[in-house]
Amino acid sequence: MTAPDAPLLRVTDLSVSYAKPKQGTHLGTGAALHGATLEVRRGEIVGIVGETGSGKTTLARATVGLVAPAAGTIEFEGRDLGALRGRALREFRRRGQVQLVFQDPLRSLDPDLTVARLVAEPLDIAGGLSSRERTARVDESLREVGLDTAEVEGRRPRQLSGGQRQRVSLARAIVTRPALLFCDEPVSALDVSNRNLVLNLLDRLRRDLDLAVVVIAHDLSSLAGIADRVAVFYRSRLVEQGPTRDVLANPAHPYTALLTASAPSVERHHEIRPADVRLDAEPTEARAGWTVEGGCVFAARCRFAHEDCRVQPDLAALDGPTAREAACYVAGNWDAHLEQEIA
Repeated sequence: MTAPDAPLLRVTDLSVSYAKPKQGTHLGTGAALHGATLEVRRGEIVGIVGETGSGKTTLARATVGLVAPAAGTIEFEGRDLGALRGRALREFRRRGQVQLVFQDPLRSLDPDLTVARLVAEPLDIAGGLSSRERTARVDESLREVGLDTAEVEGRRPRQLSGGQRQRVSLARAIVTRPALLFCDEPVSALDVSNRNLVLNLLDRLRRDLDLAVVVIAHDLSSLAGIADRVAVFYRSRLVEQGPTRDVLANPAHPYTALLTASAPSVERHHEIRPADVRLDAEPTEARAGWTVEGGCVFAARCRFAHEDCRVQPDLAALDGPTAREAACYVAGNWDAHLEQEIA
């Protein structure tokens, strides 16, 4: 058990690499995550944002044990998950204390099982409950996500709406009473009304169940209203993290600035437009090669890149009243550089 003020999840210098593509194919993507460090505490929502392929889902998959880290550590409740073997590892997985809600519930839910069986399945694996207790737990979980057990328990996924399927996925995830919930793009396939319903539901679940929730998204507006903190990933690197309001309103990294400028619905103090942050012209061949040679991952798209950016900057703490970090040589000062250019 962790101390009251200790992180529930602590990821330190985590790297994950997939196999390189075989000759004549496009299978494999190489390094998917490089040196990521992140903490999550009970009762908070942490948003992870970035483009497709930036390492967001890989972080979640590594935490729940679906992919093996190449380096770094993942600690949950003070235990190093990478050190678990054999019976200890099986017992940890059966307990269901870390759960992952996949992006597409229609594909991740078994089409041949009813809702009642889908939600009960994690309890069957965990064991320790009687049939009556399992039935009561399933009913409680469905009600927790706003579904009427009598109405949906006999249905199969194809007989549900998109919003109902996502809520069934959430009920299945919380039925084991987890401490940590990863939600991978939970609202990307939903319409506006269902999107708001699911986001508000996550906000309520973290309070009612004292859950730690990590929401993976590419849409900043999905995180602005519910996330306490946000971590921004780009090309397998964590480039900025801190309190959501601070990061979105006054981004320290140029890539975060580009994301916020491209999302009109996000409240921000600056009036930077996407064109102000983007590189005016195509990067030179030398500039484009900096990343390949170990330079900054954003150098090829950054108008503020300079010779120091030939070396990837470390994630470093920023001055200020709140805990913020960024991996950039002009972190917090890029807007001053922009003003000089305009002047």
